[in-house]
Amino acid sequence: MSKTILVVDDESKMLEMIGNYLQKEGFGVMTAAAGREALRKAKEEQPDLIVLDWMMPDIAGIEVLAELRKFSQAPVIMLTAKTEEVDKLLGLEMGADDYITKPFSLRELSARIRAQLRRAGVLSAAASD
Repeated sequence: MSKTILVVDDESKMLEMIGNYLQKEGFGVMTAAAGREALRKAKEEQPDLIVLDWMMPDIAGIEVLAELRKFSQAPVIMLTAKTEEVDKLLGLEMGADDYITKPFSLRELSARIRAQLRRAGVLSAAASD
């Protein structure tokens, strides 16, 4: 059974690129282009992991993260252009499980997703090979 990843980014090309890559890696993928849409999908679909951009047009990713933590313990990987240490620390302190800055490697993103899923107990080490 494939694990479902919710990818949240307001850039359609980024959603498409990440979504296509993760599908090729064997994941089920849902996408959201805005914070409110992400919260709705996370509540309704309960993804196994969420990849979340910080800078969104309706609700900032950090606020989405705070709302997510009220109803979900799914691992969250922040994927953002915010590269300052203070932003990384804030993201992690607000409940993100990992923080990746743009530009990034799709292979590294996939490896970090698998690592978070293993830690969360939803992916065995054998299944991640």
